[in-house]
Amino acid sequence: MTVAIKIFQFLISLSILVIIHELGHFAFAKIFKTRVEKFYLFFDAWFALFKFKRGETEYGVGWLPLGGYVKIAGMIDESMDREQMKQPPQPWEFRSKKAWQRLLIMTGGVIFNFLLAMLIYVGVLFAWGKTYLPTSNLKYGIVTDSTGLAMGLRNGDKILSVDNLYIENFSDVMKDIILNKRSSIQVERNGEKIDIALPADYVPNLLKGRGAFDVRIPFGPFLITGLGKESPAKAAGVLKGDELTGIDSFKFTYFDEYQNYLAKNKNKTIILNILRNGESLNLSMVAGSDGKLGVQTDRSKSLDLEFKSIKYGFFESIPAGIARGFKEIGDYLKQFRLIFSKETKAYESLGGFITIGSIFPATWDWQSFWDVTAFLSIILAVMNILPIPALDGGHVMFVLYEMITGRKPSDKFLEYAQIVGMIILFSLLIYANGNDIIRYIRK
Repeated sequence: MTVAIKIFQFLISLSILVIIHELGHFAFAKIFKTRVEKFYLFFDAWFALFKFKRGETEYGVGWLPLGGYVKIAGMIDESMDREQMKQPPQPWEFRSKKAWQRLLIMTGGVIFNFLLAMLIYVGVLFAWGKTYLPTSNLKYGIVTDSTGLAMGLRNGDKILSVDNLYIENFSDVMKDIILNKRSSIQVERNGEKIDIALPADYVPNLLKGRGAFDVRIPFGPFLITGLGKESPAKAAGVLKGDELTGIDSFKFTYFDEYQNYLAKNKNKTIILNILRNGESLNLSMVAGSDGKLGVQTDRSKSLDLEFKSIKYGFFESIPAGIARGFKEIGDYLKQFRLIFSKETKAYESLGGFITIGSIFPATWDWQSFWDVTAFLSIILAVMNILPIPALDGGHVMFVLYEMITGRKPSDKFLEYAQIVGMIILFSLLIYANGNDIIRYIRK
């Protein structure tokens, strides 16, 4: 069910983004009186799931969910319609329009995707506001993994600043460290301020480990709200509603201490210290090979952390949403830069449809759905403006060349460039989705 919900959200989000993107091309084409022969959501290779014609344009839904397209008359695109290009140019064709008009037609999709992201962020802030955990409110500090330990961090550290700059939102700390290549972190440890110099290789290690620290939370109260079908704890006699107070008479202060204890005792016999209806029980069980008990618990009651909420009126949400949109665009451009860095090897983390789909939450949540959709709209815009033939950016590159030099590339050259671009795109598609498959196999 979880996978189905993620897939459904992904397909709905993708449909919205593709329609808006192609609508951008369509709108500018219509403004400059350019004929649009087809407007499709998804690709209709061999056949379409649904189609109808209105005026000069055929609208439809294809069966291959790899994007969508508008077929603009007199333009060399993925349709590779050579016959049309052999005919004399017509006034209503793309190739007959002025260079600046063709430029706007080709950037229309990117422009609309950026505008969509801004509009969504405005709507999200107006509808739900903004809730976050201030970095200064981590009363128990952080919990770190092996990557964080290698960086010099320790469990319980309270982050004060990064390169002596305070970051208000704790969820932005990791992103800031990676994207801005910070050199130091200032923490409070046992009441003392410590300046930690970051090692040179921390960025690739962070990208490979997908994180180094998180919020540290107390262990209790550990109320058991559910049990798995193959739960070792259930087999040992644990019931829903029990409270776990310790293991082997060890009393844990923090949740990570409990996790570490189980990890060290995989496949070993342990004693669960249980409180049931006011009575203390000791239940013997063999810990699972995954270092888990097979129970669910509601950790929200043990967070004991002060979050900050900001509400926006309609007119306040507009500048705040636009500002957030520009910040997300800037951050993504910085992320994109990492892909081409030999030092970070971020290209090894490239993912395809599985990675994108996994971004969506396991349960339907409108705020999360729109947040992810806005971010994907930014990704789609940036990817499409890359100067690769077959992408919008490739067409823009050739139009700019024409505007600067006064010479228009030949149709034959554009045709070959389109083929090369499609080969590049299919190669990237295979590589990204291949990474997904390899990561899934290695799990």
